[in-house]
Amino acid sequence: MFTGIIEELGEAGPLDWHGDSGVLTVHGPLVAADARHGDSIAVNGVCLTVVSVDGQRFAVDVMKETFDRSSLGTLRPGDPVNLERAATLATRLGGHLVQGHVDGVATVVGRTPGDRWEQVRFSLPTGLDRYVVEKGSIAVDGVSLTVMEVSDGDATAPAPAPAGAAAGGSGTAGWFGVGLIPTTLQLTTLGRKPVGALVNLEVDVIAKYVAKQLDGARSVGGVRP
Repeated sequence: MFTGIIEELGEAGPLDWHGDSGVLTVHGPLVAADARHGDSIAVNGVCLTVVSVDGQRFAVDVMKETFDRSSLGTLRPGDPVNLERAATLATRLGGHLVQGHVDGVATVVGRTPGDRWEQVRFSLPTGLDRYVVEKGSIAVDGVSLTVMEVSDGDATAPAPAPAGAAAGGSGTAGWFGVGLIPTTLQLTTLGRKPVGALVNLEVDVIAKYVAKQLDGARSVGGVRP
């Protein structure tokens, strides 16, 4: 479990492919300092398990399912990545409950800079729109953000997601917007993602459970639409 508060802006290293899976090496002095085999670290919002540590670098296994549902397969050596170690019982919950289980891949569709902050809009993959509400929480590349606005209109730029990447289905169901403060712009990848760039989305897990329960109740006539 994570909180969506990025601890370090790391750097992707080589991705060693083994058939349809691979081993990704990441440079991150802070998170690697106390990392051990079996620890969980979120890389751009994806929960991954450490398999080895070498000084300021750590390596993680990435399975086919993860490549299919996230943007990790598009990383190149030198690309910046958001890093967060798993939360402990003593961790401050500064963001929201984040599992590191990506629900879909979206695209940056617009950026509007302000004096010190910036408004950024992302496409919303079909099927995920029901879980995104104004003032609700969402994790974008592992960053806990508050939704400022949601629209069911067409996104201004379709999401060129990798095959199978958008778990919510192909196409988009509109877009949502967030506001990025100076700290987020400076210390995470979101400050440098151009229009057209891919990002990993994780919607609020509580919203998913509530929706499933309501769907089940409706199917047996317990709840009126």
